[in-house]
Amino acid sequence: MNKTIVVTGGTKGIGRAIVNKFAKEGFTVITCARTNEEQFPENVLFFKADLSKKAEVLAFADFVKASVSQVDILVNNTGFFLPGQIHNEAEGTLEAMIETNLYSAYHLTRALVNEMIARKAGYIFNICSVASIVAYTNGGSYCISKFAMLGMSKVLREELKPHGVRVTSILPGATFTNSWAGVELPTERFIASDDIAEVIWTANALPATTVLEEIIMRPQLGDL
Repeated sequence: MNKTIVVTGGTKGIGRAIVNKFAKEGFTVITCARTNEEQFPENVLFFKADLSKKAEVLAFADFVKASVSQVDILVNNTGFFLPGQIHNEAEGTLEAMIETNLYSAYHLTRALVNEMIARKAGYIFNICSVASIVAYTNGGSYCISKFAMLGMSKVLREELKPHGVRVTSILPGATFTNSWAGVELPTERFIASDDIAEVIWTANALPATTVLEEIIMRPQLGDL
């Protein structure tokens, strides 16, 4: 039986790189995004959903459960960034980023993890950020949401230890995605999305008795 990976936000950037890597390796991949203008291989299943809305997160979870009997890997990747500072960012910025960057992962994990617990097997990767550990002047609510995401990931790691479910927090620095569109910097100043996908592939390949709890990735020349 093919193994299955669920990747949120799989049409662009880091999510798309993860989808491509695992699809190429023969996994059944299930992904979602608010829009889909992409063409996927036949072993990739797509569901249109806005994961800032709890009802659509749960609808996606139902789609996953109806499509496959088990989930081997869950990658909570959905997220977005708005620059700003707490004292001057637009009203509702915190709520928007918490709903997308944190609540989506919380609700989807709750919907899918019990099957992993029952099997005493499974892996959850949470895409955090270096903004989960470093406060940036123009990071505002994004930093808050990513600090919270790392906190949730740490809690999951402790809770799921006795159940054989591994949890890894991935903390990338500046990654070459659409978020940096228009920035006049050479690509070598960024992490490639494919590199993050390779790290997840490698971590998953380790024996079930070993887990990489936190992985910090930065461009070789450091943060921007």
